[in-house]
Amino acid sequence: MSPTDLPTSLDTVAHVIQVALTPVFLLGGIATLLNVFGNRLARVADQAHDLSDRIGSAPRSERDRMLLRIESLRLRSLILDAAVILCTLGGVAVCGAVLTLFVGALRDATVADVLFALFGLGILCTLGALTLFGVEMLLASRSLRRRLDLRQAEAERKTES
Repeated sequence: MSPTDLPTSLDTVAHVIQVALTPVFLLGGIATLLNVFGNRLARVADQAHDLSDRIGSAPRSERDRMLLRIESLRLRSLILDAAVILCTLGGVAVCGAVLTLFVGALRDATVADVLFALFGLGILCTLGALTLFGVEMLLASRSLRRRLDLRQAEAERKTES
């Protein structure tokens, strides 16, 4: 490699990073959506806990309405699950696209190996974090539905009594 190759290599690296930044902005939007979904799921969980705490002592006429509301909250949590899955998969796909861009450029890289490795590692970490966050959100909503099922069954037993 001659000294004149260095600027070209750095120019190539800079160009690849510029091209890769476009999907990174999309990742910012995806992260914002995941935050919104998480906040919505927290609100659903709060409402479900409130209803399930009050349903045991509620009059029979109000229990039926509360059971319908709990069913609605369960449906909302399932819809939020689907949204989290799609959003997480979207983030993983975007990270995969960026990583593919870097791996493709790495084949021709010489001086920029360290830069590519660091940026690629950052993308891999982001991809892993998005995946784990999606899994955690799914576990949280599954736990919420299990608690709702238990409380709903208790309330139905009291209604039948």
